[in-house]
Amino acid sequence: MRFLSHFARARRWNQPTTLEADVAERNTGGAVGAAGRAPAADRADAIRNVVLVGHSGAGKTTLVEQLLAATGTIQRPGRVEDGNTVSDFDEVEVRQQRSVNLSLAPLLHNSIKINLLDTPGYADFVGDLRAGLRAADAALFVVSASDGIDGLTQMLWEECAQVGMPRAVVITKIDHQRADFDEVLAACQDVFGDGVAPLYLPVITNGHVNGLIGLLTQKFYNYATGARTEKEPGAEYQAQIEEYRGSLIEGIIQESEDETLMERYLEGEPIDTKVLIEDLEKAVARGSFYPVLCSGLGVGAHEVLEVITQGFPSPLEHPMPEITDLSGKQVKGITCDQDGPLVAEVVKTTSDPYVGRISLVRVFSGTLRPDMTVHVSGHGLADRGHEDHDVDERIGTLTCPLGKHQRGAAKGMAGDIVAVAKLSRAETGDTLSEVERPLVMTAWAMPEPLLPVAIRAKSKADEDKLSQALGRLVAEDPTLRLENNAETRQLVLWCMGEAHTDVLLDRLSKRHGVEVERVELRVPLRETFGGKCQAMGRNVKQTGGHGQYAICHLEVEPLPSGGGFEFVDKIVGGVVPRQFIPSVEKGVRAQMERGVVAGYPMVDVRVTLYDGKAHSVDSSDMAFQIAGQLALKEAASKVPTLLLEPVDELSVLVADDYVGSVMSDLSSRRGRVLGTEPVGTGRTLVKAEVPELEITRYAIDLRSMSHGTGTFTRSFLRYEPLPQNIASKVATPE
Repeated sequence: MRFLSHFARARRWNQPTTLEADVAERNTGGAVGAAGRAPAADRADAIRNVVLVGHSGAGKTTLVEQLLAATGTIQRPGRVEDGNTVSDFDEVEVRQQRSVNLSLAPLLHNSIKINLLDTPGYADFVGDLRAGLRAADAALFVVSASDGIDGLTQMLWEECAQVGMPRAVVITKIDHQRADFDEVLAACQDVFGDGVAPLYLPVITNGHVNGLIGLLTQKFYNYATGARTEKEPGAEYQAQIEEYRGSLIEGIIQESEDETLMERYLEGEPIDTKVLIEDLEKAVARGSFYPVLCSGLGVGAHEVLEVITQGFPSPLEHPMPEITDLSGKQVKGITCDQDGPLVAEVVKTTSDPYVGRISLVRVFSGTLRPDMTVHVSGHGLADRGHEDHDVDERIGTLTCPLGKHQRGAAKGMAGDIVAVAKLSRAETGDTLSEVERPLVMTAWAMPEPLLPVAIRAKSKADEDKLSQALGRLVAEDPTLRLENNAETRQLVLWCMGEAHTDVLLDRLSKRHGVEVERVELRVPLRETFGGKCQAMGRNVKQTGGHGQYAICHLEVEPLPSGGGFEFVDKIVGGVVPRQFIPSVEKGVRAQMERGVVAGYPMVDVRVTLYDGKAHSVDSSDMAFQIAGQLALKEAASKVPTLLLEPVDELSVLVADDYVGSVMSDLSSRRGRVLGTEPVGTGRTLVKAEVPELEITRYAIDLRSMSHGTGTFTRSFLRYEPLPQNIASKVATPE
């Protein structure tokens, strides 16, 4: 990661570097982003793109409201319970009282534009969460003081660590009656590892948060009157301050580029607070130190803003994602330069019934302007119903959204995030570049949807509108996969989970006016013969002119699993003319596709044509096709016919604490556990073979079993005979 020099970081805005200085003095003009006006930046180092990460209910949306109110962007913070927050404006979010979409909330603080990206905290909507991580340069991990840390948050922390994303932790709800700041802080340090240390301690009196104590400045910031005032902390807090302050200073010094600082500190030399804060800012920006802040009702917003503006990196300091040309050749040398070649990425797509398609775009290089023509490239997800793009499009207006309100923007410069109207072909994950120089950004990792849900339209009118509505949903959501299963003749939505499914069906109904109903998912089975036999197909008919005459004798026998189909010609003496032997095979193949007992395709069969009869006039291609079909049906009446079920290979990654439960559950699903192997620290990969019939809802069951920490992948392995007690319950495809 590239970093600005110490001198540049300290003076790039010509402002003091002190994180805990009096905000009343330093925030003059901080409320420039008044409601109705879009904040703007004229250079990339005056932008901070910050994603809020945390489990559902941790308080991310409430924190966004507090930050918007603290900067004067909105007059007063909304409440999730009242359905009037800026970022949860979708009607589904209002009804469910939780975030399901990625949303943008820009604000201005000390002449720095901050793009806050509020993400869903529920695992089903991890696609939007990953989009937020892609668009951001730093992350705020939001942890509830009353609920602690969940497994998903821990996994995301590790994911951010792998790419070196700068992070800070905000402990919210410190004024909650069940809040325990010390306990949650200890959990953060235990789960998130080294480099996690608090900058402030909450002062709580009779269950009410009066203010915060700055550990570096050793000042008490009092919020009791509603305004932030500074005074000396009481003597009763000195022991606690010294304990936490010592740990904080040691952590900062360990990350300092000044190698003499630790020696001076150990010798008892006092370290200037300004030096500590400057080293803290640099360590935060490079992603090696993670300050812990706290937030409650009316408390902590200014401290969070100070860390964002002075500690978090600008887009200039964030590494550029890999960029290639259309042939796949890597392109180097592109930086976050507003005068450079245009490279932007669609991180979120929404379809509005009145406005049309709106694309939320992160500009990595160059400048995006209204009414310009861009090249749209992407994105390699054709298997999920997202077609690849390689087209030129003229964009419409640019806006700077604040929740559901779209405020006009003059341009989208490198490092900024804007909304673009009228990109009719672009989908989430696509790259926008210059027409003369088309480029593609390597897509971010997207989880595979593993919950299949079969649906059908309720009426003919709904059926006519369903295709277009589903196309819009697919364009919005890369985690959705659409499948028209030719075997079961079902329309299947592959989703991330039950909550994801509910939101998709709700949008079909409320936004697109299409009513659908869920139907039982059918797993595509197969048929095969259970033994060897001989059968005759006799097709002899006289209808007054040319009749039909074809007789064939077949021998059928099963092949090993995966053997496919073999047709053997053993005709001698021309009893079946050579031109009609392919007709017999064609008829057999057609009947195998339709099945002979339960209506499922037949596999793993060898068919031998060894005898037959023909007529010089009445024999024909069609007559022998029918004879071949009849012979296969006759064989099915002589030997048992087996139903085969698909078996998948499962790889389940789960925390060590849940390995026993997962293995027992797989065994109960008629699975065979093949083995386990450790992966990293505290996780195990369990491999098993499990019938598809048993894992149609495994995405939901595993999440419940592992408290949201388990993930799995699946791949088709082979077909195996279905147990008789289950085969008798399997319905024939419609």
